[in-house]
Amino acid sequence: MTLTLLETIALAMLGLAVLLSLLRLALGPSTPDRVVAADTLAVITTSGLVMLAALLASPLYLDVALIYGTLAFIGVVAIARAIEGNGS
Repeated sequence: MTLTLLETIALAMLGLAVLLSLLRLALGPSTPDRVVAADTLAVITTSGLVMLAALLASPLYLDVALIYGTLAFIGVVAIARAIEGNGS
């Protein structure tokens, strides 16, 4: 499998985005900053799964990306509510 120039650039940008998000996750001065960084990592992972589906021509990865994105969203909302203090 040979990658085109655009696919290589997209993968490099995803890698750079992961590194920057991990940096914010580690160095974030506050808990909300870390939650946003974790949500960003979830979005990057979802887009990576979509790219993998396109590269391998397998629609199964699109289903995995959809479920992962939904669960990540629900998790971030739950964490945000816990930080805010409204448990109900």
